[in-house]
Formats: sequence, C-alpha cells, structure tokens
Amino acid sequence: MTLSGKSVRRAATALRLFLAVSVLFLGVPVLYGCGLAGTVEHDYPESGAGKRGAPDYGRGEEAGIFGTGGISLLGGEDQEPGDTAGIGVNSFLWRASLDTISFMPLTSADPFGGVIITDWYTPPEVRDERFKITVYILGRDLRADGVRAAVFRQRHEADGRWIDATVGKKTATDLENAILTRARELRIAGLL
Repeated sequence: MTLSGKSVRRAATALRLFLAVSVLFLGVPVLYGCGLAGTVEHDYPESGAGKRGAPDYGRGEEAGIFGTGGISLLGGEDQEPGDTAGIGVNSFLWRASLDTISFMPLTSADPFGGVIITDWYTPPEVRDERFKITVYILGRDLRADGVRAAVFRQRHEADGRWIDATVGKKTATDLENAILTRARELRIAGLL
C-alpha cells in the first residue's frame, strides 16, 4: 500500500492542526498557572520582626486549616461533655457505638451524619450465618432514643448462596442498650 503525495500532505496538515490545538488547550492553562498570563498583587501584613509574611509566633491565636481553635473530636474547654464542634452527633454515643461493634469490620463511619456501617461478619462458632450492623446516632444529646441499630442476618445455603434471614427485634434493642450502657460509662469516666 503506497500513499500519494496528496494524502501525505493532508496527514501532515492534520497533524500540525492537532498540535496547534493541543498547545492552545494545554499550554494556556499551564502558562496561566505559572503566572505568565498576569500577576496579582497581594498585600501581606507586616508581622514578626518587620518582615513581610513572617509568622507571628506567641502573639495570639491564629486561624488554622479548620479555623480558630481547630477541630475538636472529643470535646473542648468551652463545651458541654458529649457536645463537640467536630462531629455532628453526641461523642459519647459515637464512641460507645464504635466500642460496642469493634469486633466487626467497618465499611463506613460518618461522624458528621452519625452513621456506622459494618461489613458482613461470620462468628467463629456459627459458620453458616453472617451478620451486618448499621448504627444511626440521631442527635447531639445523650438520650435513650438517640441511637438506633439495624441488624441484618444471612444464612448460607447448600448451593453456596447467602439468603436473607429474619432477626428478632430484641437483637437490635439489646445492641442499642449495650451502646447506651457504654455511653453512660464513658460519660461518667469523662466527668470524674
């Protein structure tokens, strides 16, 4: 298969056009990012020993990446016990939930939404059943109705499939009570 001179010129023209468009679409953002497209003047405050931009150590509290005072996961000086700015739910219920289901592998833990989801867990003594738990922390107060648990169970069939099975209501209630008991223990330990 031979190419004529006309088709070679056409291919070369298309390649040059492609390169020009590539340089335009890739080069302009790169040049802009390097500051070659224009400069912006910043007015830095005088600090330190009169140097522009030098840190002012020891002269008050500076705002960090999470604002002034940072982020607090387990309470702070100005807060009530269990009330934290860093998470959207009660910290005692959150910690108690994690402690109570710590034997199960976690799939997801969202401290802002108050949802903890475990992966399937097969107890060593019962090899043909597996369990999964979802814990919902419903608010910032340490209350009996502040936590809900959903327990899921599956049985292993002879053909190798996992089939959903029923779970007694008492199972979820017992789990919620265990979480509440642990939360009370954590609160008492935190107040002493």
